[in-house]
Amino acid sequence: MQKVLAYILTPIFIFFFGLILLVFHPIQMFCHKLIGYKAHGFSVALMNRCLMLCTNLLGTSYSFKNNNNLPTDRPLIIVANHQSMFDIPPIIWHMRKHHPKFVSKQELGKGIPSVSYNLRHAGSVLIDRNNNKQALREIAKLGQYIEKHKRSAVIFPEGTRSRDGQPQNFRPTGLKILMKTAPSALIVPISINNSWKLLRYGKFPMGIGNHLKFKVHPPLERSEDLDDFIIQIERKVVSSIE
Repeated sequence: MQKVLAYILTPIFIFFFGLILLVFHPIQMFCHKLIGYKAHGFSVALMNRCLMLCTNLLGTSYSFKNNNNLPTDRPLIIVANHQSMFDIPPIIWHMRKHHPKFVSKQELGKGIPSVSYNLRHAGSVLIDRNNNKQALREIAKLGQYIEKHKRSAVIFPEGTRSRDGQPQNFRPTGLKILMKTAPSALIVPISINNSWKLLRYGKFPMGIGNHLKFKVHPPLERSEDLDDFIIQIERKVVSSIE
């Protein structure tokens, strides 16, 4: 019965999800080109809030637990497990005062209204996963960017999303580069639960009635032994994955 309901609700969700992306595309362009960075950033955060509300049509609810007073005068490196594209809107919305930027695959840089524009123009980087040199160079640029502007970088060190919620081993190279190129950054681990369930049936229909949980752990100061430190970060993220 739940899957039957999912087939009914999914087209409604897709319509409004696509409508939000189309409406915010010209809004983003206007803000970026004619008003400036702050207006563009607010339009992106608001769009992602609307995308979260759109998933309420599927019976999705959210909890975002952050009891930390994170500074805005130094860069952050946000490290999270990755379960689906629905990991991203809550991070953008709830962490908006830290201006989160993403390490994204280059395929997302074109063809998607609003999303592609934001990735190309707001400080995120697009990597070719088949070209290690290019990928590492772009990640280094992101580290330098957040170090200069006191913003935040979001990285999913698993490299790809988990299709069943089970965490995969971290691939440390990109995270190491971010820490080396943004040496003053605080590391902020985040554990994400249940977003994979929105795609439990694949791309169609969407999963319904899910509670997505985000837990922001206390920030960590970088240590000199990066290999050991990354193991510590991974353990912290995994500790709250259900």
